[in-house]
Amino acid sequence: MLDNDERGKKIVVVSHCILNQNCVVQPMARAKGAFKIASRFIEEGIGIIQLPCPELRHFGLERKPMSKFDYDTPIHREMCRHMLRPVIKEIEEYIAHDYEVFGIIGVEDSPNCDINENRGIFMQELFKLLIDKNIKLRSFEVPLDYDELK
Repeated sequence: MLDNDERGKKIVVVSHCILNQNCVVQPMARAKGAFKIASRFIEEGIGIIQLPCPELRHFGLERKPMSKFDYDTPIHREMCRHMLRPVIKEIEEYIAHDYEVFGIIGVEDSPNCDINENRGIFMQELFKLLIDKNIKLRSFEVPLDYDELK
């Protein structure tokens, strides 16, 4: 068992589907299970906070593909904020105990989890909550052309 002083004390926050492509709407999955990039975090001793999947929670596994515009409703945004509040508390707790939460990884072109140019609804709400708490995290995303099934 590791002594507390031996912990890596590094954390990354990831979109749900990075660790579980089974939640992705058909036929959009790009890996059989988790993206292989997740194994790199494990090998490097980096802890992982898996965000909940707003699309799965809101519409289930049999949902049809929807656009960002389709998800941009007051009900969906409130559901996202409700799902994210415990995550924000968790991030705050790690930061308060000198852990390095070094970034958030989203998924390019996702209507909810895109981070960069066309920020998804879920990520918009996440970043608003982070700003409210004065938490600044770097952001990265899995590119659209990343596909382990090809």
